[in-house]
Amino acid sequence: MTGLGYDLVDAEKSAGGLLRVYIDHLPPSEVFITVDDCEKVTRQLQHVLEVEGCAYERLEVSSPGLDRPLKKAADYARFAGQQIEITLKLPFKGRKKFSGELQALGDGWRLVLHAPRPTRGVKRAAAAASDADVTDQALDFSLDEVREAHLVPVVDFKGRRFAAPEDQAGAGLPDEEIDGGRIQ
Repeated sequence: MTGLGYDLVDAEKSAGGLLRVYIDHLPPSEVFITVDDCEKVTRQLQHVLEVEGCAYERLEVSSPGLDRPLKKAADYARFAGQQIEITLKLPFKGRKKFSGELQALGDGWRLVLHAPRPTRGVKRAAAAASDADVTDQALDFSLDEVREAHLVPVVDFKGRRFAAPEDQAGAGLPDEEIDGGRIQ
């Protein structure tokens, strides 16, 4: 699939004959997978699977979603600095699930676990005093210790109203030319 410009994120086959394939653009792309991308890969895979004699009832190609799984070392490198959630194979201090910011650490990886901050309703002076006492912790790990990992979805419901003025639609255009036509 790399010849088409896509990365195979994951593939799974269910007992009912469903073959599900997850694709993403090759790094360093920040573009999302579209329906056209899925259609292109579906057509190519249908031909390849027929030639290879792979049995399946139904083929489904889709994006990995906002909570994209991290499977390979290249995935971890690509998403360093992002918020992720990992599940360890063996418990560490009684826990298997951890969430935080992924950082590269030599041959391994570090998950910076952000300490909980005061909630709403706490007085500012108390919040400032407690912030001075709060420290982040880190969990160092290798990929062979991880059962599964995925990105933590970040959804911004605020929209464009908080964008910089030059990024907003119509910035720098005469009023009559906003949205490609005259305002009536």
